[in-house]
Amino acid sequence: MTHVPTHQQLPPGLVSLADHEQQARQHLDDNAWAYFAGGAADEITLRSNRSAWDALRLWPRVLRPLAGGHTRVQLLGRTLAHPVLLAPVAFQRLAHGDGELATAYAAAALGAGLVLSTQATLPLETIAQAVLNDAGRGPLWFQLYLQHDRGFTQELVQRAEAAGYEALVLTVDAPSSGARDRERRAGFRLPPGIAAVNLAQLPPPPRVALQPGQSALFDALLHQAPTWDDVVWLQSITRLPVLLKGVLHPADARQAAGLQVAGLVVSNHGGRTLDTAPATASALPRIVQAVEGRLPVLVDGGIRRGTDVLKAMALGASAVLVGRPVVWGLANAGAAGVAHVLRLLRDELEIAMALTGCATLADASPALLEGDF
Repeated sequence: MTHVPTHQQLPPGLVSLADHEQQARQHLDDNAWAYFAGGAADEITLRSNRSAWDALRLWPRVLRPLAGGHTRVQLLGRTLAHPVLLAPVAFQRLAHGDGELATAYAAAALGAGLVLSTQATLPLETIAQAVLNDAGRGPLWFQLYLQHDRGFTQELVQRAEAAGYEALVLTVDAPSSGARDRERRAGFRLPPGIAAVNLAQLPPPPRVALQPGQSALFDALLHQAPTWDDVVWLQSITRLPVLLKGVLHPADARQAAGLQVAGLVVSNHGGRTLDTAPATASALPRIVQAVEGRLPVLVDGGIRRGTDVLKAMALGASAVLVGRPVVWGLANAGAAGVAHVLRLLRDELEIAMALTGCATLADASPALLEGDF
């Protein structure tokens, strides 16, 4: 079956990512909204991801030469048109019938990197075939959750390699799900016809007979949780660069650098795992300092404006990822909506650069920011 994305008109009046979020609420039912918009527990980290970027202040600079400036950056041996990538988001057909295919087309059209979720609702091969031949596209990466069956995980990695994905992004911050109150209140469930199709052949996990007083988490589920040894194993079975997503602690960043991973993504899973974990804007400079330039550091979580992108770059990020705003654009107008979200961020980034005297992102340093970093 050939998937053809739906052509949709963008609703009028959308001039910011916040507008997209407000409009998307009208398109998503309570079930989907709880899944995409919610965070863990009291959603303190979810909110602080946003407020931490707001709290950073940019110092304007004037009368600086800006002609010929650009947003290009270097990442893993490639030149990117701009430093915005699309974060892995599961089950995108909950938001729109075209799901990840629409997102992929929009990313390619806007030169943005795409990280496809393990829990995509379309085959990973379908997404790769749709965009690989687009000369202007950004990087195409595959996000990986290590599964309880190593043989299956290795087959999944081989599928991603064969399909043309250029890196693996291993999520390391979710050995269990967070306590997602909003989803539980909504009774979240996947509708018929929506599933993690790339995991369809995964064998069931081994059954564990719990003894009285044992924990279903510690004495069963967490026996399958990945460790640093699994990172080494993953590196041994693939020719692709491996990045770790979900690193917040400098000690973990140093350990990852010691294993020569290809990069880190500073992330708290969008506030969906450990509530009261630090905001990513707060963690980012600590991780950058810990790795001492040995590998690229990316960041996600709460980025909603071009000024946020510039702040991240000033703090030492190599690139940023956006997740929920992509879903809002997808819900509003399919591929056109996602493309509009990316266009807004790109335009706002250029404006922010001009008003802070940055002709290129190499000019963005901690000196742009108020405070001591």
